Parts: sequence; structure tokens; C-alpha cells
Amino acid sequence: MAKKTIADVDVAGKRVLMRVDFNVPLDESQQITDDRRIRMALPSIESVVSRGGRLILMSHLGRPKGDAGDAKFSLRPAAERLAELLPDAQVKFASDTVDADAQSKVAELGDGDVVVLENLRFEPGEKKGDAEFAGRLATFGEIYCNDAFGTCHRTDASMVAVPQAMGDADKVVGFLVSKEIEYLGDVIANPERPFVAVLGGAKVSDKITVIEKLLTICDKVLIGGAMAYTFALAQGGRVGDSLAEPDKVDLAKRLLEAEHGAKLVLPVDTICGDGPRPDCEKITVAAGQIPDGYEGFDIGPETARLFAAAVHDAKTVIWNGPMGWFENPPFDEGTKRLARAIAESEATSIIAGGDSAAAIQQLGFADSVSHVSTGGGASLAMLEGKPFVAVDLLDEK
Repeated sequence: MAKKTIADVDVAGKRVLMRVDFNVPLDESQQITDDRRIRMALPSIESVVSRGGRLILMSHLGRPKGDAGDAKFSLRPAAERLAELLPDAQVKFASDTVDADAQSKVAELGDGDVVVLENLRFEPGEKKGDAEFAGRLATFGEIYCNDAFGTCHRTDASMVAVPQAMGDADKVVGFLVSKEIEYLGDVIANPERPFVAVLGGAKVSDKITVIEKLLTICDKVLIGGAMAYTFALAQGGRVGDSLAEPDKVDLAKRLLEAEHGAKLVLPVDTICGDGPRPDCEKITVAAGQIPDGYEGFDIGPETARLFAAAVHDAKTVIWNGPMGWFENPPFDEGTKRLARAIAESEATSIIAGGDSAAAIQQLGFADSVSHVSTGGGASLAMLEGKPFVAVDLLDEK
């Protein structure tokens, strides 16, 4: 699945149209509260700028539903932040995506210059994969680069129709997407064993296909978070007032009884509270024994110990989904114990986006794992083995 990267093409004096993920969080004053996504794109951006390429960056931000007049969805703050991070380059912002200002700014680009186009989703053609809109974008570039893994599982115009419209032009991945393919594709396809997956989060239904896939390739699949309570119901347990999916009990039973169901490792104890607040009355009970009036908010200490031991013995670990209500201490202990175990292990460790990525960053262990994915939905889609048209159409190495 190895694709050509931006480093494999000569960009000097050429216009490089690069899809990035600048979908950064903004506060009410339009100030960026976390610029990690911009920083993670810097290696690919700097590769073009330092070699004299003329860079056009395109991204979405939020869900503006085509309302180009809504400033809270503008990419201007992201462009301004990028300019601060690239003090030696000229970074400009186009106030539209494909119209007069964008056309003018692209035409004015000099070697090593950068222009950030306005939010792709201000244009209805982006989500529709519209060929006419894609064709207008495609005229901006002589080389296409995809460095937006978080949207690689989508067929938006900038992901698929634009590179298709660019004909025989070089079509490559950025360093970020290349790394995602390496870990979520190549490492998972040929893992060192034991291979342990840890899945958390709220709903079994959200991750059914991922669980089914991982059961066929992993040695153990550890289940935490609220989804564990649906499995407890499937085993005849009591879950009190816990978040669960009673209508998915048959689904959980099917997974437990499947050919590889013995690989599922469920919690043996649970930390509960009498209400969703940090100062609630807390008790620890055996899994499946949560009394009425209490909710499960975290895996218990014995489960945390068992999960940490499984991770410690693994050679490859993938983690998606927190073990409990990690945003609210003390119900972050299970997630924290697991994160520490993964960070201290010698395994190749992959944090598969979403809340797991937020947790590993928040707990300070991001630099101690092999890879933190930038794509929640994209990570799960790749784990499921779904086709990625946006990646498949790019040039092979």
C-alpha cells in the first residue's frame, strides 16, 4: 500500500495543491484553542516551501452547511496561525475558495509562498463530490498532495474528484498520511504477536465491524468503557442505571459466541457512582453486579491490573476508546492506568484517534507511544478494512 510521498516529487517552481486537515477548535473570539492539527501538517508544508514549491492549502472547518457568511467557520485564524509557524515564508489567505480572490492569490504565488483557501465546506460542491467544483480547484495545482487523514475515508470533492480531475499530474501523500498508512495499514496487516486490541467508548453498535475484524486478527480484544455494560447484559448481568444498549444485547451475544469470541476479555469489576458527578457516592462491584440507582463510570482496579498486564505482554497494541468517564476524575483512573501501561510497554503502540488520542495527549503519554492517529472515523474505517478511494487513486511508490 506504499504510496509516493511529497518528498518523491520535484516541486521547485510548481504549484502544489495540498489537502490538509486544519479543522481546529475555535473559541467564541475565533481564537484557536488547540493548533495540533496545523503543527502536524508542518513537515509536509515545509517540504514544499523549503524546495521552492508554490503551495495552495485547502481544508474544511466544522459543518457550515455552505454558509460562506458565517465567520465562525472561516479558516482565516488557521492561516494566521500558520503564518506564525512559518515566519520565513509568505503566507496569504484567500477570502473565497475558487473565486476571484483565490484565483488572484494563486496567480501571485512566488517560489516558497503559501496561500490558504477559505473553508471548502462553504462550497456545496465539496460534500457532494461535484465534478464542476473539483475541476475549478484542480486548475490551481500541478501536483496534488493528500495530507488529511481524518477525511481519507470520505469521497468529498477535494479528496477524490480533484485528484481525478488533475489527470496525469503527480498525486502523492503527505508525511502524515504516509505514517497513518504505515501504522494502521502495514503494521496491522503484519503485526508482531501477541497482538492486543483495547476498545472502549459508549456503544457496541458504533464498533461492531471493528470488533468483528479485530477478533479475526488479534490474540486478545479487551473491552472497556460503557460498551462493556451491553456485554454484561448479554451475560445475564445487572448494570443498574449504566449507559448501555439493551437493543444490542443479541449483537453482543453473537460476538461472544462467535468463532473467535473467546478472544474477548471483559471487565471483572466496575467503579460505580450514584449519579453522574465527580462527588457522587462511589462503590466498586463485580462486573455485572451494579445495583439499581448506580451507574458504572470506570473499569475497576482488578480489571485495570488485568488489562495492564495484557498490554505489558503484547508486542503490538492498538487502542480506541477510553475505559471510563476519563474527563471527570476520579473516573479517569482506568484510562490513566491503561495509558501508562501502553506508554511503558515495549510494544508497537497505536492510538487510533478520537477520544483515545485526546486522552493520551491529556495524560501526557503521547510522546511515549509509537503512533497517535489523527483520524477517529478514518482510523476505524481503516481497521475495518474499508476501501479508501482517496488513497487508492494516488501514485504508488
